[in-house]
Amino acid sequence: MPLVRIDLSKTASRERVRAVGDAVYNAMIQVANVPVNDRFQIVTRHEPDEIVYPEAGYLGVDYSPDLIIIQVTWVGGRSTEVKQQFYRQIADELHEKQGIRKQDIWISLVDVGREDWSFGNGEMQYAPK
Repeated sequence: MPLVRIDLSKTASRERVRAVGDAVYNAMIQVANVPVNDRFQIVTRHEPDEIVYPEAGYLGVDYSPDLIIIQVTWVGGRSTEVKQQFYRQIADELHEKQGIRKQDIWISLVDVGREDWSFGNGEMQYAPK
C-alpha cells in the first residue's frame, strides 16, 4: 500500500525515471515486506528552479542539480534497521545501475495507520475489525 512520490529534473531520461521507480519498488519488496504488485508511484519532473536544496549542503551531504527526492507514505511499524536498509538499497541500486551520486538520492518516509487508505470505491479496505 505504499504511495511513492518521485521528484526529479525535467531533463531526466525515461530510463532514469524507470530505474528510480524500480529501485524503490525492489527495496519495498525485498526489504520492507510490501506485497508484490503493490506499486503506486507518482513521478513529477521539475524545471531547475523548482527543486530547492541547500547549495552549501546539509549535514555533510552536498547536492547537485540531479537531486532526486523520494517520499514514501506507508503503514508505520517498520524498525529503524529496516528503514536504514531500505535507504541503503535504493541508493546502492541507483548508483550501480544509473551512476547516480548517492548524495543526490534524498528519501523521506511517512508512516500512517492502516485506516488511512482507500484503494477505491470509497471504501476503507483495511478498516479495523
